[in-house]
Amino acid sequence: MNLREYVDFDATELGALVDAGEVSPGELAQLARRATEEFNPNINAVIEFYDDAESVSGAADGPFHGVPFLRKDLGATESGRLQERGSRLFKGYRAESDSYFFSRARDAGLRTVGRTAPTEFGSAGMSESTLCGVTRNPWALGRTAGGSSGGSAAAVAAGVTPIAHGSDGGGSIRIPASWCGLVGLNPSACRISDGRPSDSPTLGFSREFILCRTVRDMATGLDAFSDRLPTGPFGIAPPIRPFLDELSQPTGTLRVGIARTKWGATEVEPEILSAVEEIGLMLEAMGHKVVDVEAPYDPELKTRISIARAPEVARLLEGEARTLGRPIDTHTLEPINLKKFEYGRARTFDGHELAENIRKIRLQVSSAIDGFDLLLTPTMPIFAPAHGSAYSTTNPTLSYKEFAEADTSLYQYLGIFNVTGHPSVSLPLAHSTSGLPIGIQLVARIGGEATLVRIARDLEEGRPWRQRRPSLS
Repeated sequence: MNLREYVDFDATELGALVDAGEVSPGELAQLARRATEEFNPNINAVIEFYDDAESVSGAADGPFHGVPFLRKDLGATESGRLQERGSRLFKGYRAESDSYFFSRARDAGLRTVGRTAPTEFGSAGMSESTLCGVTRNPWALGRTAGGSSGGSAAAVAAGVTPIAHGSDGGGSIRIPASWCGLVGLNPSACRISDGRPSDSPTLGFSREFILCRTVRDMATGLDAFSDRLPTGPFGIAPPIRPFLDELSQPTGTLRVGIARTKWGATEVEPEILSAVEEIGLMLEAMGHKVVDVEAPYDPELKTRISIARAPEVARLLEGEARTLGRPIDTHTLEPINLKKFEYGRARTFDGHELAENIRKIRLQVSSAIDGFDLLLTPTMPIFAPAHGSAYSTTNPTLSYKEFAEADTSLYQYLGIFNVTGHPSVSLPLAHSTSGLPIGIQLVARIGGEATLVRIARDLEEGRPWRQRRPSLS
């Protein structure tokens, strides 16, 4: 297999080729290394390709047998590997244990061959940090790849690996999926264990999963990483059949709420809104009933939830810094995160107020969308901006509260579903006239990943995207 062939396969196909003896896991790791050498100097997505990548092990009977995999350097951990969280504060830190997620990755046959660049602590949706530098979008090198899983998204879009780890606490899988032309699913809260204490009011906000290029890989990934038993307060039940089997099941007739209006202060680009309307017409042609839905929540309440978490974040960060024996100052934190720390340290954490605001917003959203099987929205209201935008945590001009308000405004269709627990996926269903990817988001009922798999399959068949690749590849 040569490099050109390698970058065209999805992860499921590569696993099948390994099973058939047509290529070995070691050969695929070598191809991933070559792809990194070829593409990474332009995009700066992979911050470490492991020296021992060719000998990394994984299950021989998993669906992704021998497939190269990349880890976002934030969230899920690998024992003994660097885990720097995109921050100078954690530079050189190594994880002491494997997370549940990476145990499941090995069980699925994946071989983790390196680390990708996140934003500092995942705090921003722009792919730049003081520690890792700027990660560039393979579709337009002068633009951001998105964040905080931007390194993983850029690597998959470029063809370094067909699949990579991501995590999403407010849009961090779906943002880069939208701007890099990928499939990016944020599963239901508690569908995949994240190790968070069960009494935390923010349980399920952040979810570990993958970025990939095909619905088939998304479905196989759900089977590989999902918990087998109901977990957490959301009571997510196990699927009635493997998610991969949903690809052969009928979709049925769905009631779809379409967002033709903005849900925050940021205006929606006309080309993006037009793309949403086109997909709405496609769904109607498939027999689904499409009805307008207005913004289902109060953006100010969402901002208050973000700000209320600052004291808890500051306390945890202060404890970690003390353990590391490092100061928290301008030499270890970026401007916005330092301001967030100082803001939080000066206030008392009110868990009751946070929990009450979460309850209110969940009630708002559930009341507004209860009559729909599916929501159709833009993933992002704007195209990927140029590097150095005001939305980066490296920006010294904004206060922390201004940054939190801008966050709610820009990610107006995303973070709300981290709070409510709904599963949502960004699909690369459109491109701008200038060739930039446009992600379209679909949101299902809590626990409704099977619905997302089936409708995503229908849209992938109706408007194929797999052959659209950035010129970098």
